[in-house]
Amino acid sequence: MTHVYGVVPSRRLGRSLGVSTIPFKTCNYSCIYCQLGRTTNMTNTRTSFYPPGEIINQVRDFVNEKGDESFDVVTVVGEGEPTLYRPLDQLAEAIRKLTFKPLVLITNGSLLFDEDLRDEISGFDIVMPTLDAYDQESFRCINRPLGKLEYEEVYEGLVDFSRKFDGELWLEVMLVKGYNDDEESLMLLKERISRVKTERVYINVPARPPAEDGVKIPDIATLKLARELLGATSIENLPVSNFLSRESDAESTVIEIIKRHPMSQEDIESLLRSRFGPGSAEVFFEKLSSRGDVERCEYVGKIFYRYRSIL
Repeated sequence: MTHVYGVVPSRRLGRSLGVSTIPFKTCNYSCIYCQLGRTTNMTNTRTSFYPPGEIINQVRDFVNEKGDESFDVVTVVGEGEPTLYRPLDQLAEAIRKLTFKPLVLITNGSLLFDEDLRDEISGFDIVMPTLDAYDQESFRCINRPLGKLEYEEVYEGLVDFSRKFDGELWLEVMLVKGYNDDEESLMLLKERISRVKTERVYINVPARPPAEDGVKIPDIATLKLARELLGATSIENLPVSNFLSRESDAESTVIEIIKRHPMSQEDIESLLRSRFGPGSAEVFFEKLSSRGDVERCEYVGKIFYRYRSIL
């Protein structure tokens, strides 16, 4: 299992070295817009899916080989919800000894009411939770959480954590056309966000192939209104291709990235040509067509490739 992937370009963070803590599509949400597809392992139980030392050793190997200068941040993220992993504090403490770069946690924010989790992530520099919904109904429609999760508990956990966390909290709102982008929904989101102590608010859109058909990007006028109402920065445009990988062959290079981060055909071609020279992309796409665990998607006028589990 490869726990370290990238470096991948991030619209908010620059060049991000990803650290994956959980198995593919293990989550307590099954968001309609998820770029990795539907959740296949729904759980709300925090556990050690992998030994911390296994993950830390891979981070150490990458830093030793590529150096600090190859990335801007270390991001604990993954193929589902990374806060389902424990012990996150051991990972944070060990990574601190390997690099001086900021340590970031990207989370759906669903478990921030959990005091044990709060203690474990207190050493991160930046925590980036998501808030797409404004009530129980919108929560069920957009995020499709595990049955035990209730909106008010999740929301109050976010509010409380934001006021006690010593690092920076950057909030992200995923806007989906027809779900939470009308003016009434935006005003309700504004009210909810007003109670969260956050350094930044980002508006995101489903820029990569979503889990469900019919998920669409709001129009430009709507995004402009959302930015004004929420006091937010919009990150609807995909970042410029600038990927890096330690893998030794083209197939492994791409597969380890698209397990966590679907790539456009253009990005794959650019990465492979830079790593393996002219002609490598053409050979790779021939191999890719025979794999059952890779899905080719057409979305917003582009071709994307993403990983899928074979049950």
